[in-house]
Amino acid sequence: MPSETSQTLDRGLRALRVLAESPEGLTITELSGRLEVNRTVVYRLVSTLEQHGLVRRDARSRLFVGLGVLHLASGVQPLLRDLAMPVLRRLAESIGSTAHLTVADGEEALALAVVEPTWTDFHVSYRVGARHPLTQGAAGKAISLLDAPAPAYAVTSGELQTGARGLAAPVRGVDGLRASVGVVTLDGAIDEDVVAPLVIAAARDVAERLG
Repeated sequence: MPSETSQTLDRGLRALRVLAESPEGLTITELSGRLEVNRTVVYRLVSTLEQHGLVRRDARSRLFVGLGVLHLASGVQPLLRDLAMPVLRRLAESIGSTAHLTVADGEEALALAVVEPTWTDFHVSYRVGARHPLTQGAAGKAISLLDAPAPAYAVTSGELQTGARGLAAPVRGVDGLRASVGVVTLDGAIDEDVVAPLVIAAARDVAERLG
């Protein structure tokens, strides 16, 4: 027997998803068409979402996702960190390099969780909250791979820090999340044959924990 669901809530969530995928905004009529729902119903949905700051209108009455979504999203980051930390710790200890979970924040890559190995004399210090363009560094480039089926990982050298080398793999299969798991080291070239499979497996493990 199928579980009971709320049709109104389902429509509201679908409306938010459609708006999030429409950076140019939508009119009530356009949103109604996308949802295949009567304009009157959509108007009520939008009015309710506006009251909670989840939808906003511009001067042309086009609809966009509202800033209230940011308040909801801020509560997700601690959850992501908590779920990813055990995976990152295993990765850092097994390779002897700093491991990290990085998420896309607009056009920037944001380090959300970082674990340094405990048994090495030297390792890269990579702080939580560090930002850099998605177009630089293995972590950002790996996130960009979510838009393509291949390659499986990104590797870079000296793009963010002189002498630093990074390898990262995208976290695939988690709706709404654009993230990567990676490692960064100062100890010469990365042995991709050894490191890449471990990083890819860690990214897959994080996805399963979030799924």
